[in-house]
Amino acid sequence: MTENNSPKENPSSSTSFGETTQGDLAAEFRELGKSLTNILRTAWESEERVQLQTEIESGLSELGTSLNKAANDFGKTPTGQRLKEDVQDFSKRVQSGEVETKIRENMLEVLRTVNAELQKFSTKSSSDKTGDNP
Repeated sequence: MTENNSPKENPSSSTSFGETTQGDLAAEFRELGKSLTNILRTAWESEERVQLQTEIESGLSELGTSLNKAANDFGKTPTGQRLKEDVQDFSKRVQSGEVETKIRENMLEVLRTVNAELQKFSTKSSSDKTGDNP
């Protein structure tokens, strides 16, 4: 089917709201696609977009520099030194398996408690259904 098909030349064409054919719709969608592509290309290649990108890159670079300086300054304070020691201590405990053991113990305790409560609920629900409850 060509863009110039008339309703008489193409029996699958439909006419409503004037003389719009399927070929005309397809052609209009192609034109819309071309127009949107041109608009986006123009916007992407614009000086304003390039300038904005440069400003964002510069701002992020300055932010990174500031954060590095703040982290270095904080690391030199007594609080920063304590935090560093705490992180190193935690790392040693993780490597030794102490943290894993403690997590396993706590998870086991939580799961036992949840299971016990669910069993109580299940028993109560079953007894309520059978009429054992006065």
